[in-house]
Amino acid sequence: MKLSLPRLLETIKDSVKKIVSFLGRLSIVAWVVIIIVIAGIITAICLLTKPEPAPPVYPTVVTETVGTRDVEIYGEYVGRIRAQQFVEVRARVEGYLERMLFEEGTYIEKGQTLFIIDPRLYRARVDKAKAQLNKDKALALKAERDLNRIRPLYEQNAASQLDLENAIASYESATADVEMSEADLAQARLALEYTAVQSPISGFISERNVDIGTLVGPGGKSLLATIVKSDTVRVDFSMTGLDYLRSKARNVNLGQKDSTRTWDPYITITLPDNTVYPLEGLVDFADPQVDPNTGTFSVRAEMPNPDRILLPGQTTRVKLLLDVREDAVTVPNKAIVIEKGGAYIFVVQPDDEVEKRFVELGPEVGDRTVVERGLVANERIVTEGFHKLTHGQKVTVVEPIDEE
Repeated sequence: MKLSLPRLLETIKDSVKKIVSFLGRLSIVAWVVIIIVIAGIITAICLLTKPEPAPPVYPTVVTETVGTRDVEIYGEYVGRIRAQQFVEVRARVEGYLERMLFEEGTYIEKGQTLFIIDPRLYRARVDKAKAQLNKDKALALKAERDLNRIRPLYEQNAASQLDLENAIASYESATADVEMSEADLAQARLALEYTAVQSPISGFISERNVDIGTLVGPGGKSLLATIVKSDTVRVDFSMTGLDYLRSKARNVNLGQKDSTRTWDPYITITLPDNTVYPLEGLVDFADPQVDPNTGTFSVRAEMPNPDRILLPGQTTRVKLLLDVREDAVTVPNKAIVIEKGGAYIFVVQPDDEVEKRFVELGPEVGDRTVVERGLVANERIVTEGFHKLTHGQKVTVVEPIDEE
């Protein structure tokens, strides 16, 4: 049964009067209890509905475990290629050039005859020297016979002292003439041999410098051609005095063999098309003094050149192995922070706290740097995310992303 509005209001009014009357009859103790109960209910509701506190947020970093490796340290220089041997073929006797017995630009063997100079004059001199030698030998034989005849006569007092001395002098003069004639014959034969110009080395010969029929030798053109031995070439370059000091600090003597090393200072060179020559050369000489004008010293390496790819006179870039650091500790360059006080790296401890550790750096090789002191293998270092870190701060470590 629905109540009218006046009836409803009357009912509510009566209910409020009853509640007020009830509350008015409560004692102070009862009021305290009620308030405590209400406060407890409110507190319980607050505790039950309060959200849990968020966990602390630590900086996220990427780490790398420190390892050791053999590090090769190189230096780059400008070098010049030259032939192992460069010989000028010259005429040693005078005469007209009769023949050329080679093709220009070809490979020549040692001892191969290259040119023929008109030999007739020198052959005649040989014949003359032979005749003079035969004449002197005949006179020496006669002088020997005279001496052998005079000596027994002198012993029998049938010849005088003067006769004996004259015979001895004639014999000695005749034998000296024979020796002189033999020397003249040897000289004439040597000059005749020089009319056939031979190659002193094996190598590639240049074009001829004179034409057939030209007067060559002491009174004419003496340079006939040049021969280059280039199956092995030499590479010359210069190093600074600082490079020398660094190599000495590591007990590396350039240009000297060292059986205690497991490696040798070798070079590679870059060709004009910017490709690397496939063979390596060994350093075999270093100048013992520094040029005061340039502050550098000369270094030489020998390099095989079987296919004649390297041409004498070429300029090239030289890459020299200066040192090998065995079992060296290396770190990425991006993990190093450099400031006025030195260089430092953040090291992650087992409890994920970071330590700001100062280190001594060595040479830089590519994108990594050798650490001489301050770091050991198997420690974890921060490589990314260290820019806002402080010493002793906890971090969240994530694995690095492998780049494919």
